[in-house]
Amino acid sequence: MASNLRLTVSCPDRKGLISALSSFISMHDGNILSADQYVSDGGTFFMRLEIEGDGFGLDRDEFAGAFVPLARRHGMDWHVSHTDTPKKMAILVSRYDHCLADLLWRWDAGELGAEIPLVVSNHPDLAPRAESHGVPFHHLPVTGETKAEQESRVLDLLFENEVDVVVLARYMQILTPKFVDAYRGRLINIHHSFLPAFAGADPYRRAHERGVKTIGATAHYVSEELDAGPIIHQDVAHVSHRDTVGDLVRVGREVERRVLARAVRLHLEDRILVDGDRTVVFE
Repeated sequence: MASNLRLTVSCPDRKGLISALSSFISMHDGNILSADQYVSDGGTFFMRLEIEGDGFGLDRDEFAGAFVPLARRHGMDWHVSHTDTPKKMAILVSRYDHCLADLLWRWDAGELGAEIPLVVSNHPDLAPRAESHGVPFHHLPVTGETKAEQESRVLDLLFENEVDVVVLARYMQILTPKFVDAYRGRLINIHHSFLPAFAGADPYRRAHERGVKTIGATAHYVSEELDAGPIIHQDVAHVSHRDTVGDLVRVGREVERRVLARAVRLHLEDRILVDGDRTVVFE
């Protein structure tokens, strides 16, 4: 089966954009399998197209040259990917294993269309978990004095493995602006709270103290400001006054797993476009 193309576009909204894009595809004998579009309150046009590869008149190395004149004419930011070229995804983790285990299970089951060339951790505990799935595990310990050096080594590993997206599966380290900038828009974190509530550390205890009746989790892109990057996906679970902090943690981890997995899948399928501090997510 031929590879299909995924084209994402954002630009200032104006009349004729959908017509221009569909005409370009038709001109090259393309068949549009799916199309989603949205115009933000700020007047930005967003679109995601999936184009059938079989019969399409442009080879993958020809597409950019043919599309650039149209993109320039309309001031488009755009990206194209191919369904037969999975993204390379690295997972960073500390000691909590629930999100890592879930991602690796889904990957083994074929639910996540990615390659996982490595797992990196600042603790050695989860090496058996990664290695049981045949994924290389790299233990890079960190202290306050060695943080810059350790982070540089992590980045070197990511660059050497040509990693496209980095998932923080409960990686309990604050990343520097240098790291964030290297993977801006490609660095996904799971926060064990329904942001913006209870940002920072120990949210389940603080939620218990406030007597909340729902707890949640938030997957978001990482920005320089802690727990403030564009939100990708959120979900909640109901709790009651009878639940202890331990109960909230247990229920919360179930929510964390599914929220992170969904956010990762959406990113891998090019369904997320960043709109300033927000995201446009084409389900």
